[in-house]
Amino acid sequence: MGFKQIIVIGILIVGFLVQPAMAAEAKIGIIDFQRVLEISDAGKTAQEEINEQGKKMESDLRERSDEIEALETKLERESMVMNSEVRQEKQREVRIKINDIKTLQKKYISDFKKMEAQIINQIQKDVFEVVAEMGQKGAYTLVMEKRAGGVVYTADSQDITDEVVKQYNDFYGKQKSSK
Repeated sequence: MGFKQIIVIGILIVGFLVQPAMAAEAKIGIIDFQRVLEISDAGKTAQEEINEQGKKMESDLRERSDEIEALETKLERESMVMNSEVRQEKQREVRIKINDIKTLQKKYISDFKKMEAQIINQIQKDVFEVVAEMGQKGAYTLVMEKRAGGVVYTADSQDITDEVVKQYNDFYGKQKSSK
C-alpha cells in the first residue's frame, strides 16, 4: 500500500468520524403547509372567502340556468302557435344564452382558480417569512415542507407545524389589525 493510499484512507476515516459529530448539531424542522392552511386563522378566513365566492358564482350560474329552462319551457308551450321564423329566432336566442352561460362558467372557473392561487400564495409567502424568522431564532439548520420536500417519515419531535401556526396566527393578527 502506497503513501498516497494511506493518506486518502486517513482522510476518509476522519471524514466519517467528523460527519456524525456535525449531524448531531443539525437541528431540522418539518412543517405541514396543508395543515397550516387548515388550522391557522388566515387559512380559515381564506377558506371562508373562497367558499363565499364559489357560492356567489354558483348562485349566478344557477339563476341563469333557471332563466334558460324557463325560456325553453315557454318555447315548447308556444311553439305550436308560432310561425317557423319566430320559433327559429327563439331557439337561436336559447342557444346563444346556453353558449353565454358555458362561457361564463369557464370564466368563473378560471377566476376562481386564480383567486384561490393568489390567496394561498400570499399565505405561503407569509408562512415562509414566519418560518424563516423561527429558523433563525431557533437555530434550525434546515426547515422543510413535509409534502414538497419529499419527506416520507419524520419524528413528531421534528414537526414544528403547531408552533408555526401559533406564530403565524400572531403575525396574521398583527397584520389584520394594522389594516
